[in-house]
Amino acid sequence: MENESPMAAIEVSPEMVSLVGAGPVPPLDTLSPPAAPVAFVVTFGSAGIAATLRYLAAPDCPSLDAERQERVILLVARAACERILGAASLPADGALHHLPADLRAIALAIRDCDLPEMARTPYRLAKSIELLCDILRAQGQGDLVPVSQDRVISSADTRRLLAARRIIEERWAEKLTLDMIARAAGLNRAKLTRGFREMFDCSVADALADQRLRRAGQMLLSTDLPVSSIGYRCGYLNNASFTRAFARKFGQAPTYYRAGRLAA
Repeated sequence: MENESPMAAIEVSPEMVSLVGAGPVPPLDTLSPPAAPVAFVVTFGSAGIAATLRYLAAPDCPSLDAERQERVILLVARAACERILGAASLPADGALHHLPADLRAIALAIRDCDLPEMARTPYRLAKSIELLCDILRAQGQGDLVPVSQDRVISSADTRRLLAARRIIEERWAEKLTLDMIARAAGLNRAKLTRGFREMFDCSVADALADQRLRRAGQMLLSTDLPVSSIGYRCGYLNNASFTRAFARKFGQAPTYYRAGRLAA
């Protein structure tokens, strides 16, 4: 342990430093840390162990080194986080969440970057900003799932339910059914529906509809496809049902959503 190399440090901005690696955290006073920092600690998981995201409201070396394994740590000025979050609040101190697949992919890109040194630092810097923004977006939207401390759901079933959630996130455009998702995740239908609601506080159908509507919102802003075509690509067989579902989620019809956001 004494010969371990310390985590690599990337000074992202005066308000943010990111750390990458499995070794000890360097002394914080050598990092030019931001004023009043908070920390987001990402671990990658392994067979039988979930990837996690932990929030620390007052990080120090002992708390940051508590999980000595491959990790990415974002040290960020609290004021910067609050500015990005707006009206939403930061997690409770020590809060531990399952790491969503999209956030894990960004963290892996930071960890595994093999570009030459001159390109590696700016790449990791940019990815660190992306990771922070996506963490805070997920927190603000209530998308982070707490790691269960009461063990009502077994570790094995937790992994399978997370796999079911990833299937929805990655295969949302397919004609997914409960039986298809349950089979792919290694669960029976009853355990999927019961466990999904207990773990994510929504039904499988709700999660699938939410994912499709989020994607529809992205397509409205990033493409010039007709609204009806976007609705069809997102699983809605007619424009009326798509418009109703979209308006329930976003508070306005797709046409007005596109016009308002593009004009802003």
